[in-house]
Amino acid sequence: MGKFGKWIAGGLGFAIGGPIGAILGFTLGSMFESKDTSTQYQRSAGHPYSQPQQTTTGGFAMSLLVLVAAVMKADGKVMRSELDYVKQYFTKAFGPDSAAEAIKLLRDLLNQNIPVTDVCHQISRNMDYSSRLQLLHLLFGIAQADGHIDTSELNLIEKIAANLGINTPDFDSIRSMFVKNNGWAYSVLEIESSANDDEVKKAYRKMAIKYHPDKVSYLGEDFQNQAKEKFQKLNEAYEAIKKERNIN
Repeated sequence: MGKFGKWIAGGLGFAIGGPIGAILGFTLGSMFESKDTSTQYQRSAGHPYSQPQQTTTGGFAMSLLVLVAAVMKADGKVMRSELDYVKQYFTKAFGPDSAAEAIKLLRDLLNQNIPVTDVCHQISRNMDYSSRLQLLHLLFGIAQADGHIDTSELNLIEKIAANLGINTPDFDSIRSMFVKNNGWAYSVLEIESSANDDEVKKAYRKMAIKYHPDKVSYLGEDFQNQAKEKFQKLNEAYEAIKKERNIN
């Protein structure tokens, strides 16, 4: 079993009994048949909506896969090219073995009906806010993997964000990292273009704390590395404003 499978096997606890557990149950049963995994599954089982002390890598990975499947199906069709792009994304992010496991799960998920609202509510109850922000960032990144975010995908991601309890400024900030309309850099920093230079600097410092990769260090090195991309996009926005205003 590759590390993606181990992440999921080690994080089944919060999913059992809820919509994510119901969606993933059959696929997990067929993928992870080893005695060790079965034992780990049983140990992880608990009350489906009990609040963990810390978001697990496995819970995060499961949530990501289910939501990725929902976004891919948003326009009513799943193209082979889209699946290839997602595979490339996972390969780059997590390596070929983990990507192969993720795509195997994803293929099954794409054939299922995903109750997005219920799934998001389960995630919101069992995942800290920084991890939910990282989920949102990854969903945008994967939706844009083919070079374009479809309107139906954008609308569904907005629905997902609302049901995950992501506030509007944070949603707009992350969306602007990928959909760069006029004033995108200010939106990333969650300020108006009328803000003065001191307010821009203050906003950057505030966002740098919010988006710092250390906020999700407990998810492990792979997901923390993905969080660095969000931090880089924040810096890109800040540099764009500094250049525009000639701020040193």
